[in-house]
Amino acid sequence: MIVLAWLTVLAPGGAEAASTPPPLHLGYSDWPGWVAWQVAIDKGWLTQAGLDVKFEWFDYSASMEAFAAGKLDGDCVTNGDALVMGAGGARNVAVLVTDFSNGNDMIVARPGIHSLKDLKGKKVGIEIGLVEHLLLLDGLKKSSMTQDDVTLINSKTNETPQVLASGQVDAIGAWQPNSGLAIKALPGAHPVYTSAQSPGLIYDVLVVNPATLASRRADYIKLIKVWDHVVGYINDPKTQDDAVQIMATRVGLSPAQYKQILAGTHLIDVAEAKKVLVKAEGLGSLYGSSQIADDFNVHNAVYKQPQKIDGYIEPSLTLAQP
Repeated sequence: MIVLAWLTVLAPGGAEAASTPPPLHLGYSDWPGWVAWQVAIDKGWLTQAGLDVKFEWFDYSASMEAFAAGKLDGDCVTNGDALVMGAGGARNVAVLVTDFSNGNDMIVARPGIHSLKDLKGKKVGIEIGLVEHLLLLDGLKKSSMTQDDVTLINSKTNETPQVLASGQVDAIGAWQPNSGLAIKALPGAHPVYTSAQSPGLIYDVLVVNPATLASRRADYIKLIKVWDHVVGYINDPKTQDDAVQIMATRVGLSPAQYKQILAGTHLIDVAEAKKVLVKAEGLGSLYGSSQIADDFNVHNAVYKQPQKIDGYIEPSLTLAQP
């Protein structure tokens, strides 16, 4: 079990200086629902809320490694990957639902493949055990097919554009920006199934170490209020262009390019999160979605033992919002 704590060092200033906790260290990476935090950072809303938070930019997998190593108090991950981290010993609990993928995760096929049914007997390049694998299985099931109807070629997500363009496979699974790059790399390539056809299959969350949740609960409640402000600012037509400019600058894209990617992410404000955090089966609930992810992870030997979903979700901080 990883326990994050701070050491109180007595300073010349006395007890007040000694009791001041260090900044919360949170990881975020290149996904629109997490890049959105840049708006709060650049606008100074965290400081205005009385928060001392340091957001650290990572490649996605590196952020999970940093959290597992105890170098972060919290991290932005998918709900399925939160289970993977926990099963591996990095205990975590989701305190905030930021969004769900609404089209940015895609199964992209070469020209001539018009639907998932056309992939029968064909090769699909996918990073086995990760979220696009889950997306593919979901689509195959809806097409009255199974994984046995295709041949999976294990491919790293960031390499899938080249794998598709080279002709090694007939389709690939990837999330933005890799899915978009795959479409550009092979003229005529196009999505045949996306997360927009299964909203809630892939939720994105802020997970934190249970020790910091216990000691910094009030700070996380303030952080969730800031998040609600961020979502409102991004979704408001009057301020959206400013928000998109900030987000695009963070990842090195033009605002026009980023606006297209943002459209494939459904940001979740506090009012909607309160509904998502109701225990229920199915994709409309974070609990139901996470159970589906857990079943997938166990079936595909990502980890051996099913996880107790309730222990990975703490709804009370969101429910405490006005």
